[in-house]
Amino acid sequence: MTEFYLRELKHSDAKKINEWRNSADLIDLLGAPFRYISESVDEDWIINYYRNRANCVRLAICSRLDDDIVGAVYLLNIDWISRRCEFAIWIGEPQARGRGIGRYATVSALKHAFNDLNLNSVYLDVLERNEVAKSLYEKVGFRVDGVRRQAVYKNGEYLSLINMSILKAEF
Repeated sequence: MTEFYLRELKHSDAKKINEWRNSADLIDLLGAPFRYISESVDEDWIINYYRNRANCVRLAICSRLDDDIVGAVYLLNIDWISRRCEFAIWIGEPQARGRGIGRYATVSALKHAFNDLNLNSVYLDVLERNEVAKSLYEKVGFRVDGVRRQAVYKNGEYLSLINMSILKAEF
C-alpha cells in the first residue's frame, strides 16, 4: 500500500490551497502567473467546482499518515465527445516533493481518466524550464506535441510552454 491516496477536494482544503497559490516559489514552477489570492476567493472556487463538476475532476493528494493534503491533481476541461481532457498537478508541500508522490498521483489520475472515465487522450502544458515535471511526464508516457513559444510572462520574462499528450493506447 502506498503512503498516499487521492480523494476529491473538499471545502476544508481551501485554506491549504490558498497557502500554495500565494507561494511565489511554487507558482514559479507552473504555467500560471503569480498573483495574490484571498482565502475567500479559493473558498468560492471550491464551491463553484462542486456546482460545475461535470467536466472536471479535482483530487487532493493526501498522506495516509495524517490525512493532510500535500498536493492536488486535476483532470480539467473534459470533452466528452472527443474523449479528452487537460491534466494538471502540483505538490504544494515542499517536504513532499522528490518522494514519488507526483508519479503516484499522475499514474492514478491517468488510470482514472482512461479506465473509469473512458477518455482517449490527456494533454498538458509544462514550463520549458521545469525539468522535473517534464521528466515525470515522459516517464509515464506523455509525448511532446509542440511548443508554444514565449506563451507566458513570469518574473519579467517570457517563457515557452511545452505541449504534451498521452493516448489511452500508449498508457
